[in-house]
Amino acid sequence: MLITTNGIVLSKLKYRDHDLIINCYTEEKGVLSFLLRGVLKSRKGHARAAHFQPLTQLQITTNYKKNKSLQSIKEVKLNTVYLSLHSHILKSSIVMFLSEVLSSTLREEEKNELLYSYLENTLLWLDSQSDYSNFHLLFLLKLTKYLGFYPDEEHIDYPIFNLSEGVFELKPTSKYYISGENLLILKQLLGTTFDALPSIRINSKQRRQFLNMFLLYFELHLGSFKPPKSLQVFNQVFS
Repeated sequence: MLITTNGIVLSKLKYRDHDLIINCYTEEKGVLSFLLRGVLKSRKGHARAAHFQPLTQLQITTNYKKNKSLQSIKEVKLNTVYLSLHSHILKSSIVMFLSEVLSSTLREEEKNELLYSYLENTLLWLDSQSDYSNFHLLFLLKLTKYLGFYPDEEHIDYPIFNLSEGVFELKPTSKYYISGENLLILKQLLGTTFDALPSIRINSKQRRQFLNMFLLYFELHLGSFKPPKSLQVFNQVFS
């Protein structure tokens, strides 16, 4: 079945000498993997290979075959030309980090227009901004809405947040809980939007501690989730 769909590159892997395996989150079919034969071989191939940097937004035409592990690409073109995501060192670090997180969390071959729209629009927002040091924190928090474990805000005034259950509590009922600075940051982020994000002031130590805590939150709710390999480098870049 020939389909044309928007897609966001999650990862790429060199295969043999001249081929690439590309993992994408597509608007029409969810997560799909593509085998690109000879894409690294010629000048034309090198030009096309440049399309497959992490989180690049593409329009892909594929002869889709259900239950096939590796699809083929008939035609591909850039949907968006980023101004800074792949050229600015700090933004490119965010891109590498988030592409690892998304590769670990997005697994389903099914359509989810709301999730695709969220990814598409937040990446465009990041590309256009000059104040984005806390972007990844809010991105991960809002991502949990689409993954099914967004924090329950019913008792947001309570002094404890239970990481295992995703709820606020008066007293800890699990060994996995937060209070203090991490709790304050969580409550600030729950009450903000991307456009208002620059008003939240978090220092590098607080940012690192909150990120490590929130990655634990992902691990507790997604059994297959592993912290990104780029985490240590990412924290150094933003320290």
